[in-house]
Order: sequence, then structure tokens, then C-alpha cells
Amino acid sequence: MSGDKGWEPELAELRRREEMARRMGGPDKVERQHLAGKLTVRERIDALADPGSFHEIGAIAGRATYEGGQLVDLTPTNFVMGRARIDGRTVVLGGDDFTVRGGAADAAIWQKQVYAEQMARELGLPMVRLVDGTGGGGSVKSLDQMGRTYIPMNPGWEHVVANLATVPVVALALGSVAGLGAARVVTSHYSLMVGPTSQVFVAGPPVVARTGEEVTKEDLGGSAIHGRNGTVDDVVASEDEAFACTRRFLSYLPSSVDDIPPRLPTDDRPDRREDWLVRAIPREERKVYRVRPVIEAVVDTGSWFEIGRGWGRSAVTGLARLDGWPVAVLASDPYHYGGGWTADASDKVTRLVDLADTFHLPVVHLVDQPGFVIGTAAERASTIRHGARALAAVYQAEVPFCAVILRRAYGVAGAAHTNASRLLYRYAWPSGDWGSLPMAGGIEAAFRAQLAAADDPDALRREIQARMDAVRSPFRTAEAFLAEEIIDPRDTRPLLCEFAGLAAARRRPGPTARPLRP
Repeated sequence: MSGDKGWEPELAELRRREEMARRMGGPDKVERQHLAGKLTVRERIDALADPGSFHEIGAIAGRATYEGGQLVDLTPTNFVMGRARIDGRTVVLGGDDFTVRGGAADAAIWQKQVYAEQMARELGLPMVRLVDGTGGGGSVKSLDQMGRTYIPMNPGWEHVVANLATVPVVALALGSVAGLGAARVVTSHYSLMVGPTSQVFVAGPPVVARTGEEVTKEDLGGSAIHGRNGTVDDVVASEDEAFACTRRFLSYLPSSVDDIPPRLPTDDRPDRREDWLVRAIPREERKVYRVRPVIEAVVDTGSWFEIGRGWGRSAVTGLARLDGWPVAVLASDPYHYGGGWTADASDKVTRLVDLADTFHLPVVHLVDQPGFVIGTAAERASTIRHGARALAAVYQAEVPFCAVILRRAYGVAGAAHTNASRLLYRYAWPSGDWGSLPMAGGIEAAFRAQLAAADDPDALRREIQARMDAVRSPFRTAEAFLAEEIIDPRDTRPLLCEFAGLAAARRRPGPTARPLRP
């Protein structure tokens, strides 16, 4: 009909409200966010998501002000969420808006966070959280406004927990994160802090001051603390770096446990052989070497993505590709406790193995394991309990393992290099050295009486050492078929690429019995 505008007035009102929401907390609050060295939530979404791919849900939810029945102002909820694409893959993306009451829940509509988590779970989409606030039950001011208090609860937390068993979850701490916000960061498969601008704590300095402890935000929960204790997996220098790490991490994983990890094209030949690997392991027992170049030499060029470098440092964990197939990689760093597992390192191993098992990633273990770290500090840390948990994770995992023994495999920790009840898909380098305990200390203990009675204890010790050096030869173990294959180190990559191809055919989608827990 002529002059009939249809629903254009309502659509104009919708666009007006959307424009109000995009103002966030207003120009002053946006400027304050920038002066703090931080992006706004909408700038973060634009930087992380593929251009133009963000589809916002609940954009006009917030607190409205009416005069005469007409809307005059809208303060948006401080949680922005929706679907987006990252490198072409659809994800659920949700972020706190710190410009609206500092990300506190009393300025939010909590149903939006729950909706995002439920959407990720039920649609089988990766969940990415941009955390910059408390995200919990609000502030004392909100209680004053309500005129009552309440018994604590976490609405929708069942979805947060279920997502650990269902979809990849990445959480980025991008500011001062406290309470439930901190719980949202650590309840993830991969978490990051931006070193210069983020802190994570159960409660902030004003609350802590009530206990008599005066601290700054950085001293209480800065990245120098949480990057070393395992609260978060990694610390990066900028938000852009955090977004890049998010993209890389997701690239190794399926969208959900109902899929299998994607294979990517590679220009790296599976038969590539690195000559220097023949000299990678020193002949001197006590001489250390750098294990990361070994990892990089055998995986696809440029595919090594380390996770957790700042904590549990005697264990090296991460993701990589072999002939394009994604795998989890575990190794030891001789520069820290000789590569022996501490309590923290054991937890780090458990976390990687559970991640791999949840998302159907085969595990490659480059073994140089002198055993659990010993001594009074290790006992106080309950190293054996944490270590036994890592051993249980290895034995409970259903994904294929391939172990390559580079040098040592001793004691209970050495036994954790693979599940011995399954097919021992295992190789050893000629530098292999293994047993229930290292020979050096064992000679003194086993031959104490003979050494004490000898006319020349040093000569006897050398004689015994020569005999034991022959016994410890990896060829003696191979003669008994207790070491299946001793290989030329240069053949490691071709053999691992073969393993990845064989393991890929055995991958089965679906949930696992024991998903990763925080």
C-alpha cells in the first residue's frame, strides 16, 4: 500500500538500540580502557575473529531508561557474545566488557554467559572466553540496591564443566580477573595471561587487605606468579599474541569430541632426516642438551606449539604435526632437575595426556627420564602422589602412544613413558640407558661390603663399573627383545610420520571416560 512503511519504524528503533549498545560504557570508559593498554571487548572480537564473521546474540540486552514511555538511554550488559569464525571454523565467542562497571556481574545479565556455554555444548562448537572482570555475583553495591543477599550459586556451571568433555575451551585473562572470572579462566583446556595488563586472583587487594595483608594487584596475582605455578598455561606479551596463540591452539583440535582432529597440508617431507641428530645426545652422562631443537627436528617444520613453558619446567609439553597429522608431544628438559618429574611437572603431564585423550590426539613421547625428583622438598610436595596420577593418566588414555627413548628411562617415572600393557610402539636411540635406578648410585649401594673390604676400593669400583657398563648396553636389552627396535636417530621423523598415519586410522570420535579437569 502507498505510504505503508511496514515495520521500518521498529527496525529503525532496533538499529538505534544497537548503536547505543555499541557505545559500551561511553567514551570516557573506552578511553580509560585504552590508557590501561587494553582493547575494548568489541575491538578484541574484531581482532580475533575472521573479518565480518561475528554474529552477535543479545546485543540490545541491558538496562534501559525510559521517559514518558520512550527509551532515552541504554546501558548494555557487560558481556558480549555470539558466533564467529576463526580461520574459517565456527566458534562461540564471549567477552567481558570492562567499560561497564568493570566487568562486574551486577551490570550483566548472567543468562548471556550461560547461553554462550550452552550453545557451545549443544552445537559442538569451540568456546573462547575473553575474560576481563569478576563475572561473579556482583558487588556490595548490588546487594545494597537489591536490599537482600543470597546463597552463592553458579548458574549454568553444568555447561562450563560439560564443555571440558565436549568442545575445546580457550580462556584469555585480559585484565584484572577475580572470583568467578578467575574460575572461568582456569576451567579451560588452554588459558593465557597477557603479562603487562592481566592479573588473576580469588579476591582482589581490597578484600585481601581485610585479612591484614596489603598487596598490589601484581604482587597478588600477576603473571610472574601464575605463569610459574600452572594456574594458567602460558603468558604472552600482548593481546595480539594471545589471539595468535588461540588460533594456533584451536588448529590442532576438532570442533568437538564428535569429530576427529583435522589434517593440514604440509610441504615438509615425511622422509626428511636430520644428520645432526646422531650427535644430539652427549656421551657424557651428566652433560645436558637442549631437547626443543630435537622436537623441532622430527615434527613438521613450524608446527611445534609449546604449552606451559613457564611451569613444571622439567616436562616439555605441546602440540605438533607429523605429515600434517596433529599429535600431542611430551618430552623432558635436562636443564631442569635433569628432566626428572617434580609434582608440578607430573601435573603438567597429566594435563597434556588428558587433553590428548579427550580430543583423540596420538601422543609422541621423547623419553629422557631419570625418575621422579627426590629429596625433602620433593617429599613435602607429595611428588609421588602427583606422579602416580600422571602414571594413571598414561595408563587410562585410549589414544595411541609412540615412545622414543633418547637417553634415560629410570624408576617409576621412567615406567610412565608408555602403557606397558598395550602394544609397545617404541623405539630407542643407541644412547638409551634404562633400569630400575641409575647405575652410579646403585654400585655404591649393592657392593658396599666388597668395596669396604677391598685393598684398593677405587680399582674394584672401576672393575665393577666396567662390568656394569657392559650390562647397561642397550644392545643387551634388545637381545632379550625388551627393547623392540634400536634406531638411527636420523630415522626418527620418518618413523614418527608412519606412526601418525597408522594412528590416524584408529581414531574414533566420541566422548572419553575421563575428560580433562581444571
